Amino acid sequence: MSQKAGFETRAIHAGYEPDPTTGAVIPPIYATSTYKQDGVGGLRGGYEYSRSANPTRTALEGALAAVEEGERAFAFASGLAAEDTLVRSTCRPGDHVVLPDDAYGGTFRLFDKVEQSWGVEHTPAPVTDVDAVRAAIRPGQTKLVWLETPTNPLLNVGDIEALAAVAHEAGALLVVDNTFASPYLQQPLTLGADVVVHSTTKYVGGHSDVVGGALVVRDLELADKLTFHQNAIGAVPGPFDCFLTHRGLKTLGVRMDRHCDNAEKVVDFLTRHPGVVEVVYPGLPDHPGHAVASRQMKRYGGMVAFRVAGGEQQALAVCERARVFTLGESLGGVESLIEHPGRMTHASVAGTALEVPADLVRLSVGIETVDDLLADLDRALG
Repeated sequence: MSQKAGFETRAIHAGYEPDPTTGAVIPPIYATSTYKQDGVGGLRGGYEYSRSANPTRTALEGALAAVEEGERAFAFASGLAAEDTLVRSTCRPGDHVVLPDDAYGGTFRLFDKVEQSWGVEHTPAPVTDVDAVRAAIRPGQTKLVWLETPTNPLLNVGDIEALAAVAHEAGALLVVDNTFASPYLQQPLTLGADVVVHSTTKYVGGHSDVVGGALVVRDLELADKLTFHQNAIGAVPGPFDCFLTHRGLKTLGVRMDRHCDNAEKVVDFLTRHPGVVEVVYPGLPDHPGHAVASRQMKRYGGMVAFRVAGGEQQALAVCERARVFTLGESLGGVESLIEHPGRMTHASVAGTALEVPADLVRLSVGIETVDDLLADLDRALG
């Protein structure tokens, strides 16, 4: 599939040709662990064992590479499995990583509790401050500069192009977690990033029915390292998970348009509500990262955060009173979700420099009828 084809065309067609035997237009679920060989080493299509490769996974990986404008993509059993495999592929004990100072709690936990015990150190830095990121880099020791943009849950925006230049000056790779934006709204590899990370559980899958992760790269030497480690570590998704994720990817464009439409109306409502003291959304002109987001994103996404008058107890009450917004972790599904980051997704960073405000509420705005969402928020805010 040509990279010049439109996003939706690539999402629907890339990675798979209709089955030559049956004409099936959707990749079959190859529920097999092993493959018959035509003589010793005589592999059909390179398939020998489904940890190493599976045709259903191959189709998903081809589509993910196409929508992110990369050369190779790698699917994993979760976003954190993808992250850990990347670290094992690129770092060794004694190396160093620069992390966002408001990174996703699971990413911070991975580095703080797992990678650090393996000998990989980390330093937090604000993604909005290029000079601060540069100062956090340890020349000769820093191997990865890790970026989320927008970040989770504070929706800070990092300048991918500028941070890529800073990382490359130091001989490090720029890794961009593109989960919040999705490939539809942002393609970091075209802006100088070396690796894109996804929790495909979120917008790519889009239906809250599958857990998965992905890495996408342009550099083929790095791709070879990831190929080895993906197989050696073995944290790969099963064929049914790949099927569900690939099915979700095909409708990502139309879903993201609706997510963004609804989020913009939710933001407008919240900015005028007396019970809300601050709304955080990159699409607002007064958001500190608005100019950068406007330059590197197609639109501003479906994630919204806000702070309430009344502190933590009111934030908890808002979460508990919502009905159309389901109280739950995760994000990016067709249904709207509401959560209290301080006690839910980011509880693992409580008491650290990455702790989030106690009065913060995070919304994943779904694709329901927007009037129902606004009425639900009005009721929840009292």
